[in-house]
Amino acid sequence: MIHQDLHIHTVFSTGDSSVVPGQTLELIASVGHAEVVGISDHIEYLRGSVFGDYAEAVGDRGFRLGAEIVHVEDVDFALSLPLEYRVFHCYDEDECYTSAERMVDSGKPLIIAHPMALGTDLGRLPEECYVEINNRYVWRGDWRSYFTPWLERFDFIYSSDAHQPHWLNQNVARYVASQLGIRETLIFGNKERKSVA
Repeated sequence: MIHQDLHIHTVFSTGDSSVVPGQTLELIASVGHAEVVGISDHIEYLRGSVFGDYAEAVGDRGFRLGAEIVHVEDVDFALSLPLEYRVFHCYDEDECYTSAERMVDSGKPLIIAHPMALGTDLGRLPEECYVEINNRYVWRGDWRSYFTPWLERFDFIYSSDAHQPHWLNQNVARYVASQLGIRETLIFGNKERKSVA
């Protein structure tokens, strides 16, 4: 069992074609692949009364309540919600870096989602961000040269970015982290950030 997985999608991400009907909260709870599980469905599908149902269902299973923000237009909505953490697509655009600063200033953990795949300039991010090593995308580029300059600046987390049951693992992310000498930072479970091997 792995320590934490905070980037997981479910059928609440109704418009995401990668999410299969079997990717339910019940299934994720049954698999039990991580000690701390966070659900971070796409914020654009959580508007209106859906968010209340989502928050209740996630909380009923003892999971951490997050959301993934893909567009800067959704940042204000995300900031208005009682989320425990946020996962953010930070494209290499000024408004994205400004939005990252705003979300960090809110005091809730901000995870920068698959930054290498999005072309995020890690040098423009607040140091308080958690940088994700993502099982789904990290293998698509030169991760050594991308992450190496920033190993001392950021705390890193590993994520599955699971949209389907068989994605509930972090094998590739953990391999990359071990090659880079990165220790995983646990966001929840202790009052202080904790890095583990």
